[in-house]
Amino acid sequence: MTTEYHIPVLLETSIEGLNVRPDGVYVDLTFGGGGHSREILKHLGADGRLIAFDQDADAWANAPDDERFTLVKHNFRYLQHFLEYLGIEKVDGVLGDLGVSSHHFDSPERGFSFRFEGALDMRMGPGIELTAADIVNGYSEEKLFSVFKLYGEVPSCGKLVRAILSARSKEPFRTTSDLRELAQTVAPRKDVNKYLAQVFQALRIEVNREMEVLEEVLMQMSQVIKPKGRLVVIAYHSLEDRMVKNFIRSGNFAKSQAETDLYGNRDVPFNAVTRKAVQAGEDEVKENPRARSAKLRIAEKL
Repeated sequence: MTTEYHIPVLLETSIEGLNVRPDGVYVDLTFGGGGHSREILKHLGADGRLIAFDQDADAWANAPDDERFTLVKHNFRYLQHFLEYLGIEKVDGVLGDLGVSSHHFDSPERGFSFRFEGALDMRMGPGIELTAADIVNGYSEEKLFSVFKLYGEVPSCGKLVRAILSARSKEPFRTTSDLRELAQTVAPRKDVNKYLAQVFQALRIEVNREMEVLEEVLMQMSQVIKPKGRLVVIAYHSLEDRMVKNFIRSGNFAKSQAETDLYGNRDVPFNAVTRKAVQAGEDEVKENPRARSAKLRIAEKL
């Protein structure tokens, strides 16, 4: 039985960006509900092949019954390892739709959303040991401040951290409502929901090591994508998008300008196909509000 997931964001644009060849080999880093994967399969011929990754058992039931399709039930940080295992040296394109699906947010027991009562968990896969509760109850003041500041851009996060430290000294945080009720006491009156979303986002990113995983997989792209092959990434917050943008422009994450050789030639593995991030139009945003924050970037392997 297919598990209900979100509507694929920027579907047509992302598939066009992949420039799918009928006999090509492609990777969907974030299978989820399978929307992007099914569209890629429509463009593949009998000799084409699609490899998809998803560490979340909830997504596995969505796998299409198609001999051209292989689902790897692991985190996409292991991309290169599993391609070697499958006997694939290089691929023609890689698609990544980052972030969390609507399914995760709408599953109270997963603890991703402040809207529902559930365990303060937020783990995307079975191999992750640290929960959001572990972080809130166990991290030092300095580490908590860093998480909320860097990953959530939470305003005046020092006030939140001090409130957490005081509350957990009396009783540990166990549920989403425990954290929501505490965070509401320090949230700006005008933007309570936005504030709560930033707090929960920061913890989710830390639990799942999302930035670390993204950096790892991007560094594999120059080895796994063929010349003229495509990299297509959809990001949903500024940290992810900045990392993708810097990687495409410079081949690293620390700066947006590429290094040059003695002759002034740019030393980068990819060329940006889109100079600016592509965003969803008004019609798509109306139909699918999740698309509002999406930024899509396309690059071609040199």
